[in-house]
Amino acid sequence: MPDLHSLEAAIQSPALKVVYAHWQTARGDRLMPAWRDIDAVAIGKYLPKVWAWRFDPVLDTFIGRLAGEDIIAVMGREMRGRRFADCFPPGSAATVEARHRKVIGGPNIMRTTGRVYVLTGQYGLGERIVLPLAADGVTGDGVLGVTDYQLSMADARSVGAAIDHDHEEIVFYPLT
Repeated sequence: MPDLHSLEAAIQSPALKVVYAHWQTARGDRLMPAWRDIDAVAIGKYLPKVWAWRFDPVLDTFIGRLAGEDIIAVMGREMRGRRFADCFPPGSAATVEARHRKVIGGPNIMRTTGRVYVLTGQYGLGERIVLPLAADGVTGDGVLGVTDYQLSMADARSVGAAIDHDHEEIVFYPLT
């Protein structure tokens, strides 16, 4: 069964390594850190690759909290303040939301790798981790993520890009 040691060994991207290490420090002796524990200065170099969602139990969905420049370039839109379904194509919104629910519900850390397609037909690779957040340290209420795309961000901004969510390699790492 995957564990946090195997996650550390699997992470390739320097951005993911730094954000994961900060998340570990921020959580201290709790199961999960709160959003307020995340220090933008500590991960500042990688903020363009960072994103976050908070879970709204009344609306029963995730609401965008933060998206760095690289994330907006690939997604094609700002997600802050928007519902999850408004930020993803209909075919992938339910799939991605179910994965995020598994992250906060486990709680689990999710790592994915896969292709990111640019509309010109070119593609690059992406690596992502999704980390659970909890205001009380126990009950997941949001996610912090970092995605490192190995493609030309200029191409992504100018012609658009799409993540192939159906063909990503996905591994969940339980926290308990």
